Amino acid sequence: MPKASASDPLRAAAEKLEAGFWAEMLKSAQPEDNKNSFSSGIGETQFASFLRTAHADALVRGGGLGLAETIYQSLLKQNNE
Repeated sequence: MPKASASDPLRAAAEKLEAGFWAEMLKSAQPEDNKNSFSSGIGETQFASFLRTAHADALVRGGGLGLAETIYQSLLKQNNE
């Protein structure tokens, strides 16, 4: 998972949410007829899911869309009210 520390659960939650968003976007962006990317074996679907998750985490670590920071600031504000 991205750079969140155990001492900051709000940031971890925000980064996890953005990573989930990225994973779904990557899943939707993959063409249905993309059957030649792997060997089309029994583990293809499972591996593709792990690969999407790894890519999503890397995107968040790299700054992503900035959603995690926006969500974090919102959660922090709500938590302090």
